[in-house]
Amino acid sequence: MDKSQTEMNILVTPEMANFSGKMHGGAMLKKLDEVAYTTAIQYCGNYAVTLSVDQVLFKNPVEIGEFVTFLASVNYTGRTSMEIGIKVVAKNLKEQTVRHTHSCFFTMVAVDELGNSAEVPPLQPNTEVAKRRFNDALRRRQRRMEKA
Repeated sequence: MDKSQTEMNILVTPEMANFSGKMHGGAMLKKLDEVAYTTAIQYCGNYAVTLSVDQVLFKNPVEIGEFVTFLASVNYTGRTSMEIGIKVVAKNLKEQTVRHTHSCFFTMVAVDELGNSAEVPPLQPNTEVAKRRFNDALRRRQRRMEKA
């Protein structure tokens, strides 16, 4: 199993809805954070905390009753941080249609039992897709550093 990849699924239920009957953006952000956390801890073996959330793109609303899949990957690792990319797809079970609804990038920091940052294993991208994701993440990291 590839420790740098995670897939999680949920069924969108009525308590996740906003006033227009779609999945609430806050509910989606909470799920995205859970997926990022799961991917980070699976990869590094330590507890991880969210440092930043970049480029949350709400492409399409998610309807109540849809089956949502979160596809996450570790795109880049620094000494103690990891960029987690997440793609969200929703499936209308009745119509059997699938569409890409959200994309985002989380920066997670590994921490030890005392709350200090902990080193993470270096990512070794070994496919063309993984190499592209790594390079794209590196550029995003550089832009964040320039803004800071």
